[in-house]
Amino acid sequence: MSEIKFLTPEEVSERYRGGVSIGTLRNWRAMKIGPSFVKIGKAVLYPIDALEAWDESNRVQCRASQRRIEQVDDHS
Repeated sequence: MSEIKFLTPEEVSERYRGGVSIGTLRNWRAMKIGPSFVKIGKAVLYPIDALEAWDESNRVQCRASQRRIEQVDDHS
């Protein structure tokens, strides 16, 4: 069984629990913003590794979380 490496726009919308609509993904593609995608003919596919990288680039670090990380690093 092969691993899924790409998601359709519908699957990407589901991945983000509807917080990013298919229309928003379409607009982002037109404006060249948002996660990277591959277009083959009319098919638009989002590589899962590109989505994960995009998730990381949009991570918001809270101060309380940062302090815990620094405390762990200090005790190492």
